[in-house]
Amino acid sequence: MAPLRAPETESYGPPAEIADVAARVFGDRLGLAEAYARLLVTDGVVRGLIGPREAPRIWERHLVNCAVVSEIIPIGASVFDVGSGAGLPGIVLAVARPDLRITLVEPLARRTAFLSEAVTALGLDAAVTVVRGRAEDVVDGPPAGADIVTARAVAPLDRLAGWCLPLARVGGRLLALKGASAAEEAAEHRQALADLGGAEPVIHLCGEGLIDPPTTVVEVVVQSRPKPSTGAAGPARGRTSSRGSGRGRPRRG
Repeated sequence: MAPLRAPETESYGPPAEIADVAARVFGDRLGLAEAYARLLVTDGVVRGLIGPREAPRIWERHLVNCAVVSEIIPIGASVFDVGSGAGLPGIVLAVARPDLRITLVEPLARRTAFLSEAVTALGLDAAVTVVRGRAEDVVDGPPAGADIVTARAVAPLDRLAGWCLPLARVGGRLLALKGASAAEEAAEHRQALADLGGAEPVIHLCGEGLIDPPTTVVEVVVQSRPKPSTGAAGPARGRTSSRGSGRGRPRRG
């Protein structure tokens, strides 16, 4: 399959109703976001990474929805995006925030191929690394752990924390993009998070006042490393798709 090329973007910009918001969150890199949008709705659809029904709403449901999460990520942070799929939110964050150092972690070959080609086509090679593997395969990747670990629509919070918290440094944070039931899920899994060394989960509404609804993010700070007897590595994964059977078809976080 021919490698992706950075495409023309004239007809792949944000729809008029969110154009001002897109310009605000992407700034002078809006053109790069448009190039990524085109890759998603063309090659992404053809290669089964994006559902055809998602293409018309790629900006409001996916690009802007992910980009607003950057408001709670500190300058210069190292970020691991677990189960990156088509690059949501990892590539979006790399486009919106060139100061970030991002590693995209994805177990499936066809998705890592797309991610690698997209990173090159968009000129993001200096800031973004693509790793094929599950979270537990790369737990020793960053020497001291990442500052931020992101995941979007991957799994219930307790399992997600088992995979992601070991990737973050002590004092680092898991940012899990979730839906409307985030608060209930956080309350349900509070003890499991504590057993894994996580602090009390905090709910953030990112993009509030810009997008409706805002993006709901569950933040879990890594307070400590659990003792081996607590099962720090989390439950057995056994997953071939880190966002379920429709993993490559992004869902709203």
